[in-house]
Amino acid sequence: MTFTPTDYDAYDFANRRHIGPSPAEMKDMLDVIGVGSLDDLIDRTVPKTIRQQKPLDFGAPLSESQLLDRMRAVAGKNKVLTSLIGQGYHNTVTPPAIQRNIFENPAWYTAYTPYQPEISQGRLEALLNYQTMICDLTGLDIANASLLDESTAAAEAMTMAQRSAKSKSNVFFVDEACHPQNIDVIRTRAEPLGIEIRIGRPSDLKADEVFGAIFQYPGTNGLLRDFTPQMEALHAAKAIGIVIADPMALCLLKEPGQMGADIAVGSTQRFGVPLGYGGPHAAYMACRDALKRAMPGRIVGVSIDARGNRAYRLSLQTREQHIRREKATSNVCTAQALLAVMASMYAVFHGPSGLKAIAQGIHARTVKMAEGLRKAGFDVFPKKVFDTITVEVGAFQGAILKSAVEEGLNLRKVGDNRIGITLDEVTTAETIAAVWRAFGITTPVPEGTSYDLPDALVRESDYLTHEIFHMNRAETEMMRYMRRLSDRDLALDRAMIPLGSCTMKLNAAVEMMPVSWKELNALHPFVPADQAEGYTEILGDLSAKLCAITGYAGFSMQPNSGAQGEYAGLLTIRNYHIANGEGERDVCLIPMSAHGTNPASAQMVGWKVVPIKSAANGDIDLQDFAAKAHEHSARLAAAMITYPSTHGVFEETVTEVCKIVHDHGGQVYIDGANMNAMVGLSRPGDLGGDVSHLNLHKTFCIPHGGGGPGMGPIGVQAHLIPHLPGHVEQGGDRAVSAAPYGSPSILPISWAYCLMMGGEGLTQATRVAILNANYIAARLKDAYPILYKGPLGHVAHECILDTRPFADHGVTVEDIAKRLMDCGFHAPTMSWPISGTLMVEPTESETKAELDRFCDAMLAIREEIADVESGKLTRDASPLAHAPHTVEDLVGDWGRAYSREQGCFPPGAFRVDKYWPPVNRVDNVWGDRNLTCTCPPMSDYAEAAE
Repeated sequence: MTFTPTDYDAYDFANRRHIGPSPAEMKDMLDVIGVGSLDDLIDRTVPKTIRQQKPLDFGAPLSESQLLDRMRAVAGKNKVLTSLIGQGYHNTVTPPAIQRNIFENPAWYTAYTPYQPEISQGRLEALLNYQTMICDLTGLDIANASLLDESTAAAEAMTMAQRSAKSKSNVFFVDEACHPQNIDVIRTRAEPLGIEIRIGRPSDLKADEVFGAIFQYPGTNGLLRDFTPQMEALHAAKAIGIVIADPMALCLLKEPGQMGADIAVGSTQRFGVPLGYGGPHAAYMACRDALKRAMPGRIVGVSIDARGNRAYRLSLQTREQHIRREKATSNVCTAQALLAVMASMYAVFHGPSGLKAIAQGIHARTVKMAEGLRKAGFDVFPKKVFDTITVEVGAFQGAILKSAVEEGLNLRKVGDNRIGITLDEVTTAETIAAVWRAFGITTPVPEGTSYDLPDALVRESDYLTHEIFHMNRAETEMMRYMRRLSDRDLALDRAMIPLGSCTMKLNAAVEMMPVSWKELNALHPFVPADQAEGYTEILGDLSAKLCAITGYAGFSMQPNSGAQGEYAGLLTIRNYHIANGEGERDVCLIPMSAHGTNPASAQMVGWKVVPIKSAANGDIDLQDFAAKAHEHSARLAAAMITYPSTHGVFEETVTEVCKIVHDHGGQVYIDGANMNAMVGLSRPGDLGGDVSHLNLHKTFCIPHGGGGPGMGPIGVQAHLIPHLPGHVEQGGDRAVSAAPYGSPSILPISWAYCLMMGGEGLTQATRVAILNANYIAARLKDAYPILYKGPLGHVAHECILDTRPFADHGVTVEDIAKRLMDCGFHAPTMSWPISGTLMVEPTESETKAELDRFCDAMLAIREEIADVESGKLTRDASPLAHAPHTVEDLVGDWGRAYSREQGCFPPGAFRVDKYWPPVNRVDNVWGDRNLTCTCPPMSDYAEAAE
């Protein structure tokens, strides 16, 4: 027999690993759609007038093994020293059990934000643990489930104080001992809102002249202060007091709530989350109960399900941008859920005794460090500290810093004649000896331990008293707890998550692996540039590729979420207008169909939002747009549009929309939420866009993490580059994030994706994303009307299913969403952008088999709706009303008008590998009326069930 070779490329990442359908499956799908080829479908869907002229070309794509070799070589250019720079960033020990079972586990990092609580109970419990930890440590009543970083949390606290204070002042006081990046981000946020920032010592505070004040605890120089007098003065003036508190310090020190603080914010990075050159890390916010409705971010609360059993959910969602738009408390969308889960597990892993032991060890080593320096004749400030000291060194500053680097250490340069040193969990006696050698001290490090905290600031209250923080410390128990939680959730490792506008695509293992490497995750964000040459190469090459993809001239990697990218992009436009002497431009045109973050972001830069109507076909109403642009011509700052539209269609008038804005002196912001339908086919910069943010956690494969992390870098045209965000640590200002590059340790994920896909692979991914969406639309169009289509009857990368007619028979879109859980699916996006509809985005990563499983489930649900329509069953007697079904339904008394088989094993559900929602339908109203946002005792649940 003659040998026949194969032309199959086993290492073709784009077509064999990332893209779901095989060539044969694509042909079958095209037949269902009714087009002859994929080229034909794209030509019929994407207007020729917006197609890019040159194909993407990044050179030959890399295989997975080649990618790892390239990544190792580049990461190796970073120099990992022991950084004692502090300034809110600390070396920490990530317990291996948490690294393996949370950080590196797709059951955790591929999950979506827990808007569907019945299939999110695991991460909701972990986030509730986080909130409980924060409330206990800060001594305040309620905490949210994380914010982006400490600096943005501080800025959010400022605007929250302004909303809440009874003082009519527009002045906000900032403690000069706040970390420089915190001051910078606060200033950035304050200026467009007309808030005057007053910086000084706490003793300089004139409480009757401000609406609020913020203090760092411990201070950036290590100083410990009791802010009780300041809080009393602020309250007497009807103003709000805020403390930025290190949670590790709070294990030993008097908590902000005990001082009378109204709000506390900070970072939980040192609770087991790697430095990552600046992120991602979970910030926190806690407040008094009276302020809870003004608090930004997501809040996990306790409710009950249809059986009266305990169930968790997101509470008080009416505060959020997707509902309140420009009147929201914030534009916060993505937070840092995965990192908050890690921090909460760190507290569960160690418990209160373990945390206290770690904190007192850090403090004791700091005391020892300071004593040695003092004995050698150095002036060390302050006298009593937690973990940070500042040393007067005069003209020897440069020599000592250089000597420290030779010892493998980074110390902090403070002014021209001081050096800052911050110790941490990983500091050893050898670290202390190395620091002393850098200062010219050769004395051996003595044995023994001593503590020297101010008596008045020693913590008196208990914390982490809930039983979850007192579980057995054996790793077997911890491992099983994390496994139990992940088993309750439905993430991408189980099933397709077809959320419209969310792009839940593959997060390939090979893309994720480098995030765990110390060469990438052990760098402090403020190390000298020559220690981060690997990151410089990654950031530079990724930026160049994103410029080629978008048609923009430059990128800022600083925004660490999509909403943050919107805000940064609008600030850039605002700065441009001011530089041109047109600071009066303050009107922003936004379509009614826009994502809620758009108007919320416009409000944050001090602009007035003018809504634009939609035409009958879902496009922007061009007549209304032109009229309002003309009406506001003198003050028009920008228009924010999404392309393809939020209705899932390529609008042919997009270039005309952009021209109208430019003719009236405005700038065009093109939201990059739907970039997964454009890469390689069309570039926003060519359409007339001046700035766009890209959701790297959508289009470019950074995982969603159950609600973060994300990255939202912004691309701009050349004239806007001078107005991009800077950073105080790089000699700039107008920062929007704590670190210069936002959350840089996850940027290698997107870089790896581009390197392995290549330009041709990225383009093919876009084409298949459009194919998959049109296949679903074709299969479901006779059961569910497709609300918006292009001129030739096709959708872009997502489609909207109209479920509103079923409401006439009592069947709601929520009923369909919950029934899909029985089939083993996360629901599509509910009631956005059109209330009462489902928006489906399958992405290119799903196979035809998974698409068919989803379609079969949806068609079976339609038959159940038909039973209600025909009167065969009432809605309340149907499986739709009782969904989702749990194991308790299966084994308990039945007595229903449909079989157990139909209820628990509908089409789409696996028999052997069936996913069982852990709770029945959650009672949202009960949860908000009986708000509990910390871990309650078990007895409370028993009473609720009765």
